Amino acid sequence: MFDWPNPQDTLKIGTRGSPLALAQAAETRDRLMMAHGLPRDAFEIVAIKTTGDRIQDRPLQAIGGKGLFTREIEDALLDRRIDIAVHSMKDMPVLQPDGLVIDCYLPREDVRDAFVSLDHGGIADLPQGAVVGSSSMRRRAQLAHRRPDLQLVEFRGNVQTRMRKLREGVAQATFLAMAGLNRLGRPELARGPIAPEEMLPAIAQGAIGVERRREDSRMAALLDPVSDADTVLRVAAERAFLAALDGSCETPIAGLAELSGDRLHLRGEILLPDGSQCFSGAREGLAVDGPAMGRDLAEELLARAPEGFFELIGISPHRGSPPGG
Repeated sequence: MFDWPNPQDTLKIGTRGSPLALAQAAETRDRLMMAHGLPRDAFEIVAIKTTGDRIQDRPLQAIGGKGLFTREIEDALLDRRIDIAVHSMKDMPVLQPDGLVIDCYLPREDVRDAFVSLDHGGIADLPQGAVVGSSSMRRRAQLAHRRPDLQLVEFRGNVQTRMRKLREGVAQATFLAMAGLNRLGRPELARGPIAPEEMLPAIAQGAIGVERRREDSRMAALLDPVSDADTVLRVAAERAFLAALDGSCETPIAGLAELSGDRLHLRGEILLPDGSQCFSGAREGLAVDGPAMGRDLAEELLARAPEGFFELIGISPHRGSPPGG
């Protein structure tokens, strides 16, 4: 049982203020309540508005990338204004601030992308020249590679905002993560999930990570019972692949690790932003060797890509290092 010496103290869970982020923080709280027999009033969810949330009229890469969704939350954690922070792992840079660690992952949700449209059933059903909205460089590159006839426009905002834009005719289709729709209780908004074979998901898509201060042994003991071992193994392999490429969340890189017993199968993909070139590969081996497999797969793609390829997608090979935790 977790030691809770003062019932009047509340454990502060930091998160973004979007409906999805709040739902993920509530899931974390509920799992901790069940694991330790704690009451709801032992926890407080603290919504922190980030730079990425405040600036909605520009592409993420123009204002600094998805790290802008985590910086203020991590500052609050370092300043001890919160005790733990809950993140969508697909939004997390591979390098963390000194003194912080993520070594707790909740059970992973559906990893697939969701095709969302008011009029069309899937990517293949989109008419020639259809307008598709997405703020994800990865999704835009994958779509341009498979359907170069489509018109791609910037499309940011929460689920409600994106559905409104579809109704207003800004685009004929967009993409969301099935994990997010499931956690919001709105899976019906998707026309259907997209198989990873058609659109490989973002690194760590569907995974929730809980961040803590590295020296905080009490929080480590609190989080240990709710951490999912399979998700830890899968995310470690995917993020090692990303880190070895020195990639960011705003680079057209995709990857997915899947487990079968003690075996892990890892697929990775890197594209030019315009979709004109795509390099992909796979590895299979013992799950405990996932990080080494991720780094090895990255090395293969580096070797196969033509000179100058990685500079074009905005990464500097060999400078990355495996993420801590």
